Order: sequence, then C-alpha cells, then structure tokens
Amino acid sequence: MPLMGETRACPERSRTGEGDKLISYIRGRIRSINRDDSHVVIEAGGVGYSILLPFFVMRSFTDHGRKTGDEAELEIYYHVSERQPRPMLVGFNSEFERRFFERLIEVEDLGPTKAAKALVFSVSTVANAIEKGDAQALQGMPGIGARSAQKIIATLQGKVAEFAMLKDEGYANVPSIGTEDIKEEAIEVLARLGDKRTEAKVKVEEALKINPKVKDTEELLREVLKKKSG
Repeated sequence: MPLMGETRACPERSRTGEGDKLISYIRGRIRSINRDDSHVVIEAGGVGYSILLPFFVMRSFTDHGRKTGDEAELEIYYHVSERQPRPMLVGFNSEFERRFFERLIEVEDLGPTKAAKALVFSVSTVANAIEKGDAQALQGMPGIGARSAQKIIATLQGKVAEFAMLKDEGYANVPSIGTEDIKEEAIEVLARLGDKRTEAKVKVEEALKINPKVKDTEELLREVLKKKSG
C-alpha cells in the first residue's frame, strides 16, 4: 500500500518471532493527535490506524513539533489476545524502543496496556534504573508500586544494558503542569464527554476545592468522578 513513498504493514517485519504480528511498522500522514488519551491516528494507504503512544513517545512527538498533516513513521507493537480480541497498536520512535517494550512486558503481571501507560520516562532512563536496581526510580512510573518495581528488576536486571546506553531523548522526569493547565484540560475532556463547558467548569472547580494538590488531569478527573459517585 504505497503512500508518500512507503507504507509497510508486513508480518515478516515482526522481530518477535511470532507469526501473528500483522503490523510492525507504519509510515503515513498524521490525521489526529489526542494528548489526553495519548493516541495518534496515522493514515496509511487510505486506512486510519489508531495508535497508543507511551507518554515519552508522545512527548518527543510534541517536542519535535509534529502536528496534524505531517508525515510520521512508527515502529509498532501489535497486540491481540483472547482476553483482548480488539487489536491494540503501540507506537515507538525506533526499533530499539519497541524491543525494550517487548522485554518489559515479559515481567509477570505487566501487560502491554499497563506497560505503555507506565513508560513516562525514556527507554534509557528506565533501563538504567533496572540495571542499577533503583526500585525507587521505577516507582516514579504510573501504576508501578514497590512490588512491581522489584519484579521488573528481578526479571530484567543484567538483560537491558544495551538499552541503558541508548542516546535517546533521556527524559528522566515528567514535565510539571500548572494547575490552570490541568483545570483547562479536565474541562475539555468533560466537554467532549457531553457536559456543557459551564457545567464542566463547576465540576472541576468543586473537585479542586476538595483536592487542590492534584498532580495531573487524570487525578483531577478521578476527583470529579469520585464527587459525582459520592
């Protein structure tokens, strides 16, 4: 399926050794970027592929100024299972990043969805923490508690040195977001879900009164939901 010179969706490009990886690389035009749920839609060969980007990949996307209409190419981890029959595509900047992700999901109880959400830091940062046995650094990743951090180290320490040496973006922290930015993002999400902006603003402001120290939009939306269900 040619598009702007090249589009490939080939089973043979899968480097995992599994024959059911239908898509492992995609090149096309960015149709949309949704930072709230960390998805992009890439149009290739007349088909729009919805791709989940780990936070550090989305961050590099925006840091490099990519926007709707630009051409982009991504290495893809393709996942489908009996428990999750709907295919999930996870996108990466390079083959090395994808290979590290494949290593990471070898850890018990760390499936593709959880691993993708956890990767807020660049591959080199996470791999360095694993090689150094730095459980505290790993616990800075969403959804990774003390037990999960120890499992990651026990499973992968000594096996990810090549990734620790990557010269990638080197993201070692999550950029701080001001309260006003978090507030505005939460209002936008609620508005897209059907609330009037005035109603959404009231809900968000009430949630902030209950917990003024929210760290991100997701936490603020949880407070809104908590108040609604309470």
